[in-house]
Amino acid sequence: MPSHNLARIEIDDLEIVGYSVAGEETVVAIPQLDVCFDIGKAPDQLIHINHVLLTHGHMDHAAGFAYYLSQRKFTGQSPGTILAPKNLLGPICKIIDAWGQLDGNKIPVKLVGVKPGDEYQIKPNLLARAFPTKHSKGSVGYSVIEKRKKLKSEYAGLTSPQIVELKKQGIEIDYPLDIPIVSYLGDTQYVDFSQLEYIAKSKILIAECTFYEGEHIGRAEAGKHMHIDEFATLLEKMQNEHIIITHTTQRTPMGEIRRTLKQTLRAEQYEKITILDRRPG
Repeated sequence: MPSHNLARIEIDDLEIVGYSVAGEETVVAIPQLDVCFDIGKAPDQLIHINHVLLTHGHMDHAAGFAYYLSQRKFTGQSPGTILAPKNLLGPICKIIDAWGQLDGNKIPVKLVGVKPGDEYQIKPNLLARAFPTKHSKGSVGYSVIEKRKKLKSEYAGLTSPQIVELKKQGIEIDYPLDIPIVSYLGDTQYVDFSQLEYIAKSKILIAECTFYEGEHIGRAEAGKHMHIDEFATLLEKMQNEHIIITHTTQRTPMGEIRRTLKQTLRAEQYEKITILDRRPG
């Protein structure tokens, strides 16, 4: 029996798999991209994914990283790769070492510290780019970007032999093209993420919207989370085709969350929304 009852959202050829409730657990994976944004309590269905992209060190987002690594070793898989804010590397190493001592076996890991602007190659044509968020010290979000090459317009009408000949002459016939597939904000206060084009134009935006009631504005500010009013402001400048909401609070019933979203957002914005959650609505 699987350890978790995970939500599954299909968008074209991608599947977003996960669970997210504020203060309880957040884990969001896209198997086709071989990435898991945050690890929650390490659902066993996601142990096979090779790259965990941690946004910050809070327990509900990061508690399972040692179990994830240990289970990969136990099942004969290669060491998992964990990207995390650089300021967390020391504490993460201490936890891994401590669990290794408790378990009696060294837990292998490929640990990569990142800061905003850093990139990490996931596949030959796929990279993860870190960007700053406003939540805890060093917290980051991640965009997964596909790297392509596109033929320059002046060579569009050439035949294959002609293109081959130009390449032999060392002529650059194409130019690099970045295709932002998905951006994951993690936990964050409002930031105008539209200033980063690769986030604003990501096909999929995975964003927290934790609080929905007027009297919860203070809670949002105190915890450095997003309130529905800020979320609506954020979306005004974004150009994403799909928006997945994470980190909803159990203080507000799911039916009320959906009604508030529908009342607050413009119709074309609301049509893009999916909530990643397993609670009954």
